[in-house]
Amino acid sequence: MRWLTNPVVQFLATGFVTLVVVLVATSALSRSAADDEAVADARSLTRVLGTSVAQPAIPPGLVDGDAAAIDRLDRTALDRLLVGDVLRIKIWDRDGTVLYSDRTELIGAVYPLDDDELEVLDEGGTDAELSDLSKPENRFERAIGGDLLEVYTRIESPEGEPLLFEAYLGVDRIRESRAEVLDRFLPITIGSLLALVALSTPLVWLLSRRIARGARERERLLEAAVRASDAERLRIARDLHDGVVQDLAGSSMTLSTVAARVAGPDRDELEQVGRSLRVSMRALRSLLVEIYPPDLHTAGIAAAVDDLVAPLAATGVSVDVHVSGDEDASRPAVALVWRVAQEAVRNVARHAGAGRMSLTVHRQGDSLVLEVVDDGRGFVPGAAPADDRFGLRAADSLVREHGGTMDVESAPGSGTTVRVEVPVA
Repeated sequence: MRWLTNPVVQFLATGFVTLVVVLVATSALSRSAADDEAVADARSLTRVLGTSVAQPAIPPGLVDGDAAAIDRLDRTALDRLLVGDVLRIKIWDRDGTVLYSDRTELIGAVYPLDDDELEVLDEGGTDAELSDLSKPENRFERAIGGDLLEVYTRIESPEGEPLLFEAYLGVDRIRESRAEVLDRFLPITIGSLLALVALSTPLVWLLSRRIARGARERERLLEAAVRASDAERLRIARDLHDGVVQDLAGSSMTLSTVAARVAGPDRDELEQVGRSLRVSMRALRSLLVEIYPPDLHTAGIAAAVDDLVAPLAATGVSVDVHVSGDEDASRPAVALVWRVAQEAVRNVARHAGAGRMSLTVHRQGDSLVLEVVDDGRGFVPGAAPADDRFGLRAADSLVREHGGTMDVESAPGSGTTVRVEVPVA
């Protein structure tokens, strides 16, 4: 599943999700815009039909129900009113009387107008709503089928009386308008997004390659710095071992020989100097172990750990060491466990004031586990001075870079536990 972490794959996946979201949002917005546009077109058409066709054609006497006036309007204007999507028309007076309709059965019937229709009569403008086909005045529209949109506008009779002009339009026109809007905008939206993804993908690929090369270069430089540091530490350790430590060992043996030949107070002084030299020599050897550990993969981590905890045991701290499971672990894993153990033991010696410490290394699945536990004074994680815990923070960063985990548990008066899991491979 490493391909899931590939930046190009992630970019393409993000682009696909964005495309889907934009398509859904665009479709919703386009439907809303299409509905508004269709209703606006219906309002405009009704206003034009009412004021430019119906009103000039209304003969005198229509408001009084004159049959001749109704017949004249029917002959002169009906063909021009039922155009396009207009399926039915009605003309009302304020009392709700149908003065004219293309369905002659409705002429003369009275159906009270509602507040919206009366408002159009009083203030002008237009109003639109879906037809309620259950109303008796709409009984003839039920046979048309589908939903209808009622649109009202105000006109005037030749006598100056305000009338309500009503047109019924099929909702199918709204759906057609919606489809036209979608057909215009969706290809542009999809094409733009696909073009953006197509142009951006090579750039993302090149950028990810450059970042990967930079990461490899930083890793190479880090490894070179570590090798150089190890080489320098080895040189210093070798010089100390072959120089100062050997000189101290020779001086100690010489003093022991001389002391054996001398009697009295001078002998005690020589033996005391010899003991001091041997203590200094042991301290230097412990320092050599810290500066550069023995060959961990050849001698094993157990021998190095024993040398590591020897100075702590010499101070009177009870030390328990158990090491196992490192036989087939990789060199980097063993070296990493050693470095963390070294830092943890150093912190116990410097800060813990412990009377007992245990250090265990064991195998757990595919990981090499290190646990360092002491009964010292403990501390509050995150509240200790930065300089005191810098080594542990650096070790934690190093462990995470190698795919491991590191946990530090501590509390004032409760000691400290450092647990590290490092992949053996």
